[in-house]
Amino acid sequence: MDKNNLLKKLPKTDIFSDDINKRYNHISHELSIKVARRALDEIRNKILNGELDHYETEILFKTAKNYIEYYTVPSLKNVINATGVINHTNLGRSPLSEKASSHIVKIASRYSNLEYNVKSGERGSRYVHVEEKLIELTGAESAIIVNNNAAAVMLVLNTFCFGKDGIVSRGELVEIGGSFRIPEVMKLSGAILKEVGCTNKTNIKDYEEAICDNTGLIIKVHPSNFKLVGFTEEVSINELIDLGLKKNIVVYNDIGSLSLVDLDVTKFKIPVASEMIKKGVDLLSFSGDKMVGGPQAGIIVGRKKYIDLMRKNNLLRAIRIDKLSLAALECTLMEYFDYKEVPDIPIMKKIALSMNDTYEICCRLKDRLDSFNHIETTIEKDQSTIGGGSLPEEFIKTFVLSIRAKEMTTFEFEKKLRAWRVPIVTRISDDNIIIDPRTLFQEDYDEIIKFFEDFEGDIF
Repeated sequence: MDKNNLLKKLPKTDIFSDDINKRYNHISHELSIKVARRALDEIRNKILNGELDHYETEILFKTAKNYIEYYTVPSLKNVINATGVINHTNLGRSPLSEKASSHIVKIASRYSNLEYNVKSGERGSRYVHVEEKLIELTGAESAIIVNNNAAAVMLVLNTFCFGKDGIVSRGELVEIGGSFRIPEVMKLSGAILKEVGCTNKTNIKDYEEAICDNTGLIIKVHPSNFKLVGFTEEVSINELIDLGLKKNIVVYNDIGSLSLVDLDVTKFKIPVASEMIKKGVDLLSFSGDKMVGGPQAGIIVGRKKYIDLMRKNNLLRAIRIDKLSLAALECTLMEYFDYKEVPDIPIMKKIALSMNDTYEICCRLKDRLDSFNHIETTIEKDQSTIGGGSLPEEFIKTFVLSIRAKEMTTFEFEKKLRAWRVPIVTRISDDNIIIDPRTLFQEDYDEIIKFFEDFEGDIF
């Protein structure tokens, strides 16, 4: 059938809108008109572009249904993280504790004392809800919070380096996720980048020779998601602190990912905020998610006189933390004051899982999956990772469940898992689907089994 005849078969917008209302009576008249227009436009364009060579009413209704879901069903939803990457950047990084999650709902659904001092009856500051807790946990004189660590870097640089030199080692001019590049950020903040040393080797003399009357900051940047090895040399934060004191220059350490407590369960050395403050660093910034395990936030701690200067910076209002993130951060910080072995924070618990724990979970899953005839399962040793730009060379030993579909390619199988009602995100190794129990939640087990129960007959 030619294009003109196909186009003539399409109903008028008002008639199709009425048909939509009859079939999907849960939506408003206004939405049905919008959906009818968009669905008709899409089908019309497909016909004109030669993508559709026949027309059926159900094709139009199916297109309309997709638009109804677009307008009425959130696209941001939960997924099952079976990858073993604990702080998975693409999957939302740190899951929040139950206390933090429930507090967000409470604060979001009612009025709050966000910027109101209940005792005095006067305007208050949103930062007071977490400032004292951060001071206690880090030992710093003061603290301030913004919406993420990139914003924290921007605020520090703009406050102390606008029109002035920021001294950075060439080996620390890094790019992290989302094309966040230190040189570009410095330029945007108004700072003047002064590179010192070489990519692989920088010594304290390089910093000393770069200092002049226009120096605003000595900056040390954590490499985040990579590590230089081989013929390398870097200047320690202790040496930079001594130099800063000697030359009366502010020393700022953007460390990105660190912990608030020193936990043996982490099995590897993670920078701890209080240790950095004890060394005498003037300003320290890090993420509220990543190894803290809270919401996305940029935390700056350090000397009060420098924090106070940042409070006066007009940029702060543009990048300040919102009330929901603030509510989650306060509850996350509270978990660090009262715990026995591990704070009640999901990422900490997942890091702390032993090999035996992961083996037992794999056994339970395997016992249930072995009843399905069209897959083969084995339990294997593997490694989990922290992720989120944290500790790139550190791995945690784990057991994983390896699954092979007998009558489907691994890539088709993986695609079906992602298409499930709660997308199951896995990884592929040796042409097998890998499910790492370290990043699963208790409720994920039944959902994974449900996938195989409901779809075994259809997809295999």
